[in-house]
Amino acid sequence: MNRVTRARTIRSEFWRMHPELSRRRIRDYSGSGLMYPADVRVAFCDFVDFLARSGYISERLAQSVTLD
Repeated sequence: MNRVTRARTIRSEFWRMHPELSRRRIRDYSGSGLMYPADVRVAFCDFVDFLARSGYISERLAQSVTLD
């Protein structure tokens, strides 16, 4: 994998590498919006952490990328 500089690329690679995870969103805790289930959010954080520690993305990008 080459060095990644765009959040869009991180998200697309995450979904490509984790086809078993549901893309379905659930109601958030306030009931006014939607969010991904906890297992999806944790898997994304672990994925981003791996990319940053391996040098595939910058620390700045790791701190700013979101799943949405």
